[in-house]
Amino acid sequence: MWIIFLGLFFGIPAILTIYNFVILFHNEKKKWVRNILWLLTIGLGLFFSMILLGANDVELDALWNKRIYVNQLHQPIWTEALPTITLIFVMGLIGAIVLLANNVNDLPPLNTVLCISSMYLNLLVQIIFIIQCSVLSELVTFLLFLVPLNTFFMMIRIIRDKVKEWREEKTHKGASFGKNKFIKKLNLFLVDSERWPLTALLLALPMLGIVIMILLLFGQEPDSIIKAWTETSDWRLSLKEAPQGLEYDGHYLCTVAAGGHKKLVKPIRNGVRHGHLIIVNRQLLIANAFENVLEEKTPRFHRVVRNFYDKYGFPLADWIRGNKIACDITYFVMKPLEWIFLVVLYLTDAKPENRIAMQYITKPKEIVDFS
Repeated sequence: MWIIFLGLFFGIPAILTIYNFVILFHNEKKKWVRNILWLLTIGLGLFFSMILLGANDVELDALWNKRIYVNQLHQPIWTEALPTITLIFVMGLIGAIVLLANNVNDLPPLNTVLCISSMYLNLLVQIIFIIQCSVLSELVTFLLFLVPLNTFFMMIRIIRDKVKEWREEKTHKGASFGKNKFIKKLNLFLVDSERWPLTALLLALPMLGIVIMILLLFGQEPDSIIKAWTETSDWRLSLKEAPQGLEYDGHYLCTVAAGGHKKLVKPIRNGVRHGHLIIVNRQLLIANAFENVLEEKTPRFHRVVRNFYDKYGFPLADWIRGNKIACDITYFVMKPLEWIFLVVLYLTDAKPENRIAMQYITKPKEIVDFS
């Protein structure tokens, strides 16, 4: 299954990239097939990119000042500026869709150029994102780079087709370009389709300015396009320094399992173990409370269990440490034992919940918000 997964993960992007490169030089007969493959390229590109970031322990919801584990990374794009980045990305997609869905001879040249400008901005955002993520391994950076590379191939093909489509029409009447004199002159200037790529590049900056002014009305900061990358930590363009990371605390299964996805393992507070902070969930508290009871009631049996657990639990816990998916699986596997531990606690302790609550007591000044 892993071989099949890796084959699909690496094979599909490779096939789509080769296809998008080849059609730069060949005219395909069925454009609807090409458009579907382009849509698949964008969708899978975003999906695989999220998987890659998750596999590298990137916490997409973690602001730069949030305390996370030492081997994890904060979000690469500042949450507060995400609407700006998202809008620019979506505008590029809309620009491409408009050009693909219409005969360019039915559009004023200025509209066509603005669509190309939006695609330029889309590609620019993607390139900056790759620069931001270049602190990751060379392989991961290369795989992430496949998204803007394919976007570049698609953009070049669209522009080339539309320039050719315009030139095949012999006459373009200026009367159809509107009544505004400035807009009409601009459209007449753009009647020569060879000017489109460069003019679109020149208009990209004013278009970005207009987008920023519109976003100001919705609460975005005027420099959000810059802060999106700089109000982060751990990344190439980051200007913030994150607080010291939390430790996983050794190799114990329940402790490591508490490092799984937050919505699943449900961390509830900090704890202190061996002199440093750890994150604890109820499963970990119950397991440690059960061990306390075992040590008090049957010390010899506790030593046998502890020696067995240390011998076989260490390697397994060391293997899953830092891997959220493995931590999630461990959390599920430990669930039946957690219920057994809880039953034993309620049968042997007059105040089991008090014992559970007292595990790994945290100093107030070290508390981290888990809301």
